[in-house]
Amino acid sequence: MKTDKPATIKEIAKRLKISPSTVSRALNDHPSIGLVTTMRVKKMAVELNYEPNQTAIFFKQRKTFTIGVILPSLSEPFFTLAINEIEDLANTKDYTVLLGQSLDDEVRELKIIQTFKKHRVDGILMSVGKNTTDFSFIDLLNESKIPIVFFDCVPDSDHVHKVFSDLTTGMDEAIEAFCSRGHLKIALINGPKSLLASEQRLDAYKKALKKHKIPFDDKYVVNTDLTEKGNENAMEALCALSERPSAIVSFNDFVTLDVMKYARQRGIVLNQDMHFISYANYPLWKYIENPPMGSIEQYPGEQGQRAAEILFEAIETKEDMEPNVEVFESKLVLK
Repeated sequence: MKTDKPATIKEIAKRLKISPSTVSRALNDHPSIGLVTTMRVKKMAVELNYEPNQTAIFFKQRKTFTIGVILPSLSEPFFTLAINEIEDLANTKDYTVLLGQSLDDEVRELKIIQTFKKHRVDGILMSVGKNTTDFSFIDLLNESKIPIVFFDCVPDSDHVHKVFSDLTTGMDEAIEAFCSRGHLKIALINGPKSLLASEQRLDAYKKALKKHKIPFDDKYVVNTDLTEKGNENAMEALCALSERPSAIVSFNDFVTLDVMKYARQRGIVLNQDMHFISYANYPLWKYIENPPMGSIEQYPGEQGQRAAEILFEAIETKEDMEPNVEVFESKLVLK
């Protein structure tokens, strides 16, 4: 009959008149223990409400079977899709996922890293916040033998594991789609200048314009801090131009929502006076009556899954792994 208090290996051994080491091996299906003894031990373990001592297991295996995931915001659909894949893979490996959101605050981000380190997570997955400039924590984690894999927003370094989307392919398809419809004044509402993703978007924008023989004009490039007010200010700057753009590529879908709202309030007819394409391809567009012309898919689920695969490989590999860099090509999805 089961008891309320969990039993120990020593109590099981005493009841069966065998050694504790025999009980331990039987509970772990060790081949040196016969089938009959194993069955007796497991039956007694159930009767006595035995539960494994996880602390002892962790100490023995030098693992906590937890990974930490740090994201700028858990509310973004991009990261929701990524987390789904990360947790699915972690579950197959009997790992628990601990989540932390930085809210693009570098100090908060570092506190989360320190907390994960203190709790001895076996590894960390991270998408860098837009305000992060100090990456000294990478060395700190390396010294503690805690592997880290970056995805989506990643450091500009060749010495880390990272998974991200190549923004060039999607941008080229966006500019081509605009050009094929007669647009020659194409603007870019970009993110913060400090962000690597913003630099990549600008570079892709310039290359795509050159490919399609459109001269680059820096007045058509404006930056936003990704806040609602910042997005509106960026749109206001473009609308104030004497030669207003007829087409805009924006940093992501949330930026596009804000600038489309700004345009409507000023009497600009969407998809007639002005056309939009953005990055992310969030599911929200299917609920919008007048969506943008298109959005660029960055494959968040695939990024999350691949980043998790690399992390578990790093956790299970006893020797240091060479930096693993995986790139997904972005793709324009017309609405």
